[in-house]
Amino acid sequence: MLELGVLVVFVVGAIWLFGALLGGLFKLTFGLFGMLIGGVFGIFGLAIAALVALPILFLVLLPLMLPALCVAALVWLVVRASRPAQPAQTSN
Repeated sequence: MLELGVLVVFVVGAIWLFGALLGGLFKLTFGLFGMLIGGVFGIFGLAIAALVALPILFLVLLPLMLPALCVAALVWLVVRASRPAQPAQTSN
């Protein structure tokens, strides 16, 4: 009778271990799939938030960037005006 009890405990323990390993495998698999899907949706959400927030941010920073933009425009005008005029090309 003792041997039968040990055998039953051994079989139940083996089934329990197999079930735990199978459950862990399912947990790992669904966790990886969830991570991938969540990451894709997270990146998508971040892109949408950036599309909404970046134009507002650029408009807010425009007064700070305006002097530098004016200097860059003045340099561009001076460089463009200092080039010799190129004659218009005609196609033959």
